[in-house]
Amino acid sequence: MQRSNRYHIGIFGRRNAGKSTLLNALTGQDVSIVSDVAGTTTDTVWKNIELPGIGATVIADTAGFDDIGELGNMRNERTKRASQQVDMAIILVTGKPDDASFEIEWRDFFKKAEIPTIFVLTKCDADTDTDTDSDAWSHILGQEVLPISALNGKGIDVLLAKMASLYSKDDNLDDITYSLVKAGDVVVLVMPQDASAPKGRLIQPQVVTLRNLLDKHALALCCAPEELPQMLENLKTPPALIITDSQVFAQVQPLTPKETKLTSFSVLMARHKGDIDTFKEGADALMALQKNGKVLIAEACSHIPQNEDIGRVKLPRMLRKKFGEELQIDIVSGNDFPEDLSQYDLIIHCGACMFTRRHVLSRVRRAKAQNIPITNYGIAIAALTDILNKVTI
Repeated sequence: MQRSNRYHIGIFGRRNAGKSTLLNALTGQDVSIVSDVAGTTTDTVWKNIELPGIGATVIADTAGFDDIGELGNMRNERTKRASQQVDMAIILVTGKPDDASFEIEWRDFFKKAEIPTIFVLTKCDADTDTDTDSDAWSHILGQEVLPISALNGKGIDVLLAKMASLYSKDDNLDDITYSLVKAGDVVVLVMPQDASAPKGRLIQPQVVTLRNLLDKHALALCCAPEELPQMLENLKTPPALIITDSQVFAQVQPLTPKETKLTSFSVLMARHKGDIDTFKEGADALMALQKNGKVLIAEACSHIPQNEDIGRVKLPRMLRKKFGEELQIDIVSGNDFPEDLSQYDLIIHCGACMFTRRHVLSRVRRAKAQNIPITNYGIAIAALTDILNKVTI
């Protein structure tokens, strides 16, 4: 299963709180290096696992959020990035609560982000004051703190049960074509095979969509844009839906029968992974851009740009053709996404097939908090080619 479609759980806490030991205990493997030296974990470690009551999961072991120094600040930044991707947080505490400032700060962070959080008191191997320490932490944090020992397994079953009880399934991850498709519908997938297409494989949105159509017992037909006229001619009746790559919207739309709905893989991903209503509002801001405006294009995955790369070549070219060469465009990829977005008039985000829905929504919230409009590749391209009103969103 694609990692972005797994349920994400993050383990957080101070240095040497036992995060790596807990990850190893949950997975039953030596995934993370365990040491008494504070700061052993220097980068986030992700491990795929099947958890009872949850299913396909990926667990993150993060660097201590109390790290110090120049390198420590970089590790803290990685931990913060991981926190924006998780669907559930486990925060570890140890000993007596002499100073709970970090724990309170992170509790409030996850509460604001509406991420379910479990507090765990670790290293309860032979500590006779375990109940007292647990009660003291619970009083300060205002919620239950579970005592566990990752070394002898004490409390692990209770923790797993708590994780399962807080698990909330996101239906968006199960049905990318939502109500657009039902069993028996004929759906045509139009997939360009140009220089930017990966050799010998389909891109992730195409794979996810095709699998979804098979699961729904729809009749999926695939072709390149140049074969679409022949495909439609060979069909006895028009298809219920055409799903195309956004970059050939202008080519596919005139060929789409009146009875047939039209959308794109990127538009489907916008609903699947993000906030479709906010992205639609962002299209209005897009069309109101001024020639001296500034746009941020955000790609979820890092890759070597191709000659006709959609995010780095085609979309900037379309924007400058519409609004003029003076338009300023910045491009970021992967986890590089500015904290301060105030310099931008608009953000255009890719379909984010490599991100979790939680990760995308955290970026949407950040943009909305700073009053910066945000939209999606597919919606933006439909607007720029004047067919947004003809696209099913």
